Amino acid sequence: MKELTRKRILVTGGAGFLGSHLCERLVAQGHDVLCVDNFYTGTKDNIAPLLDCANFELMRHDVTFPLYVEVDEIYNLACPASPIHYQHDPVQTTKTSVHGAINMLGLAKRVNARIFQASTSEVYGDALVHPQKEDYWGHVNPIGPRSCYDEGKRCAETLFMDYRRQHGLSIRIARIFNTYGPRMHPADGRVVSNFMMQALRGEPLTLYGGGTQTRSFCYVDDMIDAFILLMNSADDPGGPVNLGNPHEVSMRDIAQRIVALTGSASPLETRPLPADDPWHRQPDIALATALLGWQPGTSLDEGLLRTARYFRARLAASQQTPPGAGTHGAAAASARTH
Repeated sequence: MKELTRKRILVTGGAGFLGSHLCERLVAQGHDVLCVDNFYTGTKDNIAPLLDCANFELMRHDVTFPLYVEVDEIYNLACPASPIHYQHDPVQTTKTSVHGAINMLGLAKRVNARIFQASTSEVYGDALVHPQKEDYWGHVNPIGPRSCYDEGKRCAETLFMDYRRQHGLSIRIARIFNTYGPRMHPADGRVVSNFMMQALRGEPLTLYGGGTQTRSFCYVDDMIDAFILLMNSADDPGGPVNLGNPHEVSMRDIAQRIVALTGSASPLETRPLPADDPWHRQPDIALATALLGWQPGTSLDEGLLRTARYFRARLAASQQTPPGAGTHGAAAASARTH
């Protein structure tokens, strides 16, 4: 019976933050998982426990080039998701979103596989509607420093919808709101990782724009639950689905929570708000709840506590690493994240 439900599943970006958690979950469910990553932001450390599993395979590959494999499902997660990483090489970021989508959709069409696109709440831009619902078209700067990511993901959604309309392809599009948890890169510049590393090092926590802007944070385990439910849903959503935690908090609030739970004496330090950084980000998840029966179940305090344990252990390990062999130090960045 297990062989009848066992699937061959491709996860692009599978060595990244979300991808590694997804691979881990799919392997535990007994599926054959092919993890594809070019290791631009992903790391083998994230998937090290899976390398000896008989139903897990790792392939170094860049999705901007075609891939020829036989699979039943495709999760397309390949793309740098933090401003530091996607702005480092903005042309490649756009190529990863657009060419990557074209190549993965072509593969899905050839092998008749259902395909999942990891989109983002950034398609809404600096939203004029709050909270954001799937039928809101967004307010995005198409030529700004963040547009390589925002517009790349918007174009990928267009391609997915056109493949559905033109070729009858079975697609799923997840608009992912801010997600956090273990395996976030400590130097990716996203708000939770930034604050955690600064608090644990006793450094000032950097608040951009005074910290009054808001985000809604979803713990990674809850997000992976939603991914799998959406992929396996018998009902076609007909378009994108918001996935995230609707509980909205200010940047100042989350900074103060992290200082308290880490026992840090770090002060808060304000800096100018980066260009095009949205003031508010909150998902309306009514569609996900109705379609999937899903709501996030991990409280912010509990999720932050688990994340702090991870960063504390990682920081301790890095301090035992010989000079020159550790990870890059944390860099200043905006309070934006998946």
